[in-house]
Amino acid sequence: MSTIQNTQSAQAANNPFAAYDGTRSAAKPAGEDLQDRFLKLLVTQMKNQDPLNPLDNAQVTTQLAQISTVNGVEKLNATIQAIADSFTAGQSLQAAGMIGREVLVPGSALQLTGGAARFGIELTQPADEVKVRIQDAAGREIQVMNLGPRAAGSLELAWDGKMSDGSQAADGSYSISVAAQRGDQKVEAQALAAATVQGVSQGNQGVQLDVGALGMVGLADIRQIF
Repeated sequence: MSTIQNTQSAQAANNPFAAYDGTRSAAKPAGEDLQDRFLKLLVTQMKNQDPLNPLDNAQVTTQLAQISTVNGVEKLNATIQAIADSFTAGQSLQAAGMIGREVLVPGSALQLTGGAARFGIELTQPADEVKVRIQDAAGREIQVMNLGPRAAGSLELAWDGKMSDGSQAADGSYSISVAAQRGDQKVEAQALAAATVQGVSQGNQGVQLDVGALGMVGLADIRQIF
């Protein structure tokens, strides 16, 4: 009997994982499984330690601290993932409420319908002079809107379809460009196109809005909602 026990002890010392090989539960979380394996290994080492050369307390404490840190990181990652999933779900619900609404997004497209068109501009800082140029499908400049001084931020604007010569432009597709100055310095300005949100999708880039001919845009691209 003593020989059998000694043989089992020797096997445990040579392979401390033998005590639980094949017993790992697939349903157990990775963090708990790692902690369980570590504790079993530590107990096996303590059982089979040399009485004349026992395990160092400092080393044991260090190992326990390391496994605790790993387990804590596992739980933290799980918590962060749960928060991210909740945030994404909230974004999807928020975006769904925008279907059918008109928005301003970065873009130069301008659609004249019924003699009226909506668009916008965005300035990074206040400007003393702002000009919006409207071009037809052939690239010909047909109107210049002098907006004068404007504050920083996004601004909704409208075009009544009147061209520089006073005639009415035909309904259709046009484009806009914006230029701004502050003294002698150029101010960064961006044209904003108006579009109607037609749908919402969730992908690798997060929540995306389908704004028709302008394609897909993210929530961060929305400058104004009407």
